[in-house]
Amino acid sequence: MTDVHTPTTEEVEAAASAIVDAFAATDRDRYFATFAPDATFVFHTEPARLEERSAYERLWDEWVGGGWRVVSCESSDRAVQAFPGGAVFSHSVATTVETPDGRESYRERETIAFRTDPVRGLIAVHEHLSPMPDGAPVA
Repeated sequence: MTDVHTPTTEEVEAAASAIVDAFAATDRDRYFATFAPDATFVFHTEPARLEERSAYERLWDEWVGGGWRVVSCESSDRAVQAFPGGAVFSHSVATTVETPDGRESYRERETIAFRTDPVRGLIAVHEHLSPMPDGAPVA
């Protein structure tokens, strides 16, 4: 039996930072390369769970095609829970996007689940985004 790698906090934070950095740059290819093809997504702005990465890619293409782009995305209040074979990363996110109707800014909480991959290292398999409650402290 082979040992299952438990990622370090640094490895998890680097994988999460790669996601945030690619999102902040509206870099579709780099962003989606951080997610497994079977990754699932739960966004409070969408009526249903996205059951695979390709569903999110189609949604992203609709957004960008409609004039959407990310202006900034900042991560704070980070937490890592590592375990053999993966990790859970959670943080607070402050995002500003450009839309055809102008700029929008919002604060959210996000959780990303990672699994270890022998070739790719940490790969995201689930992302959950929820609104920051009114009155929540800014980290």
